[in-house]
Amino acid sequence: MKTKAMFDVGPYRLAEDHYYDTDNHLWVAVDESRGTARCGFDPLGAETSGDIVAVSFESVGSQIARGGAFGNMEAAKFVGPLIAPVSCTLTACNDAVISNPSLLNQDPIENWLVELDLTDMEAELGLLLHGKNQVADWMESEIERFRTKGMIAE
Repeated sequence: MKTKAMFDVGPYRLAEDHYYDTDNHLWVAVDESRGTARCGFDPLGAETSGDIVAVSFESVGSQIARGGAFGNMEAAKFVGPLIAPVSCTLTACNDAVISNPSLLNQDPIENWLVELDLTDMEAELGLLLHGKNQVADWMESEIERFRTKGMIAE
């Protein structure tokens, strides 16, 4: 799955075709030709988690409801569940990030976490942010929110 168009918000590079979960700083990229989607961290989510040292995922074939855990992460500033931005069936886990979780800090847009079949694509993708202007406005406000909390390196 190749990212078509990228744009910058502050120091962060984002994919224009991704859908963004504003609650958990995850993205969903739909590959309509394959009928699947991939999910990963947005760059601000990866940075504010700190150095990611371990990830684990539910078993392939698991059915996950939106808001349910699809895995766990251990990082310098966060240990806990990875929350599904959409209802899905887990179809693949990225073995590269399991073996080398630091890839998520290096390039969170290219290094996806899981691949999935969306259960209710039309309804649930509408709950995520999509489109350069909407995403840029949200990301700018999130950068400022995290900056005032001292969670972003200046």
